[in-house]
Amino acid sequence: MDVHLTQEAFETLLARLYERGDRLEFRQEGTDYPRSEKVDAYVLSGHAEALLSDEFEGDLWGTLADIDEAAADEAEAWDKIKAFYLGRGHVLLHLGAGEEWIFEEALARRLGLV
Repeated sequence: MDVHLTQEAFETLLARLYERGDRLEFRQEGTDYPRSEKVDAYVLSGHAEALLSDEFEGDLWGTLADIDEAAADEAEAWDKIKAFYLGRGHVLLHLGAGEEWIFEEALARRLGLV
């Protein structure tokens, strides 16, 4: 499943989240949250199964090795990673040209992406 978000919608999503332990939750209005629970794109990247981004290192080759695949170049590697995860029901989030994140479907649903 593919989901497309604008950068503005992505920033709005991040602003609505907090991280406690290993879990992402939505902020409740009128509640204060410790600064350490703030979610930015870097924090969210830790919850992604894989990502392709100019801003963050997604360990493309390590992910490819984890799924027992090989590729001649980064484009082929990313295509194989996407095929692996999307074939298992994960969600592909597009954030503009060349920016793609893969999330487990359950997390994507909880975040309101699907």
